[in-house]
Parts: sequence; C-alpha cells; structure tokens
Amino acid sequence: MSDDAHQRTGHERAPGRRRRRFPEISSRAYEHPADRSALVALRKLSGFDTVFKALSGLLPERSLRLLFLSDSVRVSERQFAHLHSMLLDACYILDLEKVPPMYVTQDPQPNAMCIGMDEPIIVVTTGLVELLDEEEMRAVVGHEVGHALSGHSVYRTILLFLTSLALKVAWIPLGNLAIMAIVTALREWFRKSELSADRAGLLVGQDVRASMRGLMKIAGGNHLHEMNVDAFLEQAEEYDSGGDLRDSVLKILNMLPRSHPFTTVRAAELKKWAESRDHQRIMDGHYPRRGEDKDTSVTDSLRESAAGYADDVKSSKDPLMKLVTDLAGGAGELGDRVRRGFDGFRSPPPAKGDASGTDEK
Repeated sequence: MSDDAHQRTGHERAPGRRRRRFPEISSRAYEHPADRSALVALRKLSGFDTVFKALSGLLPERSLRLLFLSDSVRVSERQFAHLHSMLLDACYILDLEKVPPMYVTQDPQPNAMCIGMDEPIIVVTTGLVELLDEEEMRAVVGHEVGHALSGHSVYRTILLFLTSLALKVAWIPLGNLAIMAIVTALREWFRKSELSADRAGLLVGQDVRASMRGLMKIAGGNHLHEMNVDAFLEQAEEYDSGGDLRDSVLKILNMLPRSHPFTTVRAAELKKWAESRDHQRIMDGHYPRRGEDKDTSVTDSLRESAAGYADDVKSSKDPLMKLVTDLAGGAGELGDRVRRGFDGFRSPPPAKGDASGTDEK
C-alpha cells in the first residue's frame, strides 16, 4: 500500500514493497487503442452524457443499487477491511478522488464488475474473494477502479440501454441483422475495455506475475500448485498460431458471444503490454494527464485504433490473420497456398527443390 493510503486506513495488510503513484493520470494512458478511440469519440459528442443521464430513470439502476445495499455486504473499515484497504489504495494510486462503493455478493462464480451511470459501483463475488490471494485480488480491484476512471460504467450502461431498445424493434424487416451488428460491435468494445482494465490493474498492483496468476486461477481454479504461468502463456501462443483456416473461423465463432476475451489471450496481451515502452514510460512518470483530455483529437484516436488493429494482424500467427497480411502485402506464395487448400495455411509452402509430391527412389 502507498504510504499516504496506509496512514488513511490504518491497516497493516500492505505488501513489503513500495509502489508508484500516478497523479492526474488520464485513462488514455492505459486504454487499448480501440477502447480509447471509442471513448474519445463519445466524450466529444456535445450533450451525450446529459441526454442519456436524463434517460437513466428508464433504467433499473436505482433498483440495482437498493438490491446490493439490501442483499450484499458493503465493503468498509468494518466489513471486508482488507478489500476496503485495497480499494482506497487503488483509488490513491490512480488518483481517483471519489472512492466508489464496493460490495461483496454471494456467488460461487468468480466475477467482478463496475456498473452504474450516476456513480460507479464495484461488485465482487465471494467466489472471486475466496479464489485469489491478496496480491492477485489487488490487481482485480485495480482493474475495476480502472473501469471507473475510464467511465466504462457510464458508457456500458448507455450502450446496454441502446441494445435493449434495439431488441424492442426486432420486428422491423432486417431488424435481426441490425441488432446482431450492434451487439457484435458492442461486445468487441467490451472485450477491448477489459484489456484496458487489465492494464489498470497492473498499474495498481505493479506485480505482473500476480496478475498472471489471477487470470490463470479464473481459468483453472484454486490449484496453483498444479499450474504454471509460463505454461499458461504457452497455451495462448498455441491458440494464436495453431490450426488452419477452419480453426480460425471457429475461434471467431467462439469469441462472438463473449463479453470478455479468453483468459489465456488476456494474459498474453497483458504480458506484452507490461514489456512495452508505453508501460515503461508510465512507470517513469511520463503519461497523459486528465487536463489534456479535452484537447484529444478524435481523428488521431481513430488513427491509433486502426494502427493498433493493423499491428495485431501483422503480429498474429493465426492462419486467417496471415492470409489478411498476405492479401495486403501481395505475398508471392498466396496463390500457391490457396491452391493447396486448408493445409496450405497450416504449413509453409515447400522449399525450392523439395521432392515433395514425387516418389523417392
């Protein structure tokens, strides 16, 4: 825990190391490019928040707040004191002035969320609290505080409202196609916002191995002695590079209904960011401040988002992504790969002089 936060809470459950604080940090510092471009565009729409907050009476938010207040345990100095200490510490490190209410709700499924339009609420399940150790849980609390700082709770609620509204007009011809397009785009943004929040969790916990362990436990349960972080990351590598075009299509179909990226993918993405120059610059104190947010260009953000997707495609070892790269680059062997069918995208083309296809004498 940071020194100042330690003095405020009086708790002794602090890690035996010092962690950096990031005064006035803008959420743009850690947001995934696709997440950041969407948020910048929404924030630039004049009156956007005002209009939809006026519609908040149509949403069950007040009912939801009362539900958690009446049927969950509110985190405080007297209840789940160690989580309260972590929450204060995460808000201190990310310089979030108003500490959001936090609740623990009885649910064996490990989960956490940040919701609400007027004010964010953080909710964690008992399954998650029982699953993670202190440093792993610190990253999760930082993850949810990152959602609050980015304003994800506001925009998620708004977009969920719009999706609900779209479902009511499903009877319109081609309505299902339109709704699927909205839902697909919405879930893609959700997945990128989760990658952003994972980065915020790392900035709070400042222990990449703890973040990795937490994701691994969410995937495999509380059997840490049976698991290995490096082997878990190797799964992500195998997932990205294995198979052929059929597997690439199956990956897309498996991902479409999900609001979160797969855990191995999240772990690999977080490790990649932790080793990046962007992360190091933040740790060195060089990051965008909130006071600069109003000057952010939507065009520049969209350009960064497009560049981010392009980099993902170029660096991916997935057969479909390789095909996209080949099409963009006009690779000479593309035609040969197509002629060889699915296997052509699973294995490299035969080397010149290779006797494959002929009987050896």
